Amino acid sequence: MANKSALIRVMGDTPYVRVLDFLLAEGRILDYTLSDISRRSNVAWVTLHSIWPKIEELGIVTKTREVGRAKMYKLNEESPIARILVKTDFLISKSFADMKNGKNANLNKELEDFDKAAI
Repeated sequence: MANKSALIRVMGDTPYVRVLDFLLAEGRILDYTLSDISRRSNVAWVTLHSIWPKIEELGIVTKTREVGRAKMYKLNEESPIARILVKTDFLISKSFADMKNGKNANLNKELEDFDKAAI
């Protein structure tokens, strides 16, 4: 379990969470085809196609371009839901890092900022 991301450790190792985890980790920088996302998130092609419409509907991803017939996607950093996921992933990861280093996870300031933004 040590090699799994903090998000997967907390939210569970499901195809949906693995895709979100991949997008949060790598989809912020580069864009990817659905084949790339399937392979790199270790989610079967058929499974990805069953969950992808929900990810698009929620605005978590944006189509960046087309290369031939392939559509390229990346995390939609302008989406409120995607921004919440980024912040949540950061807070979970920071909490795990603090625990690993023997610190009490003191996230009060980050959570207060998060709460203010959510209001």
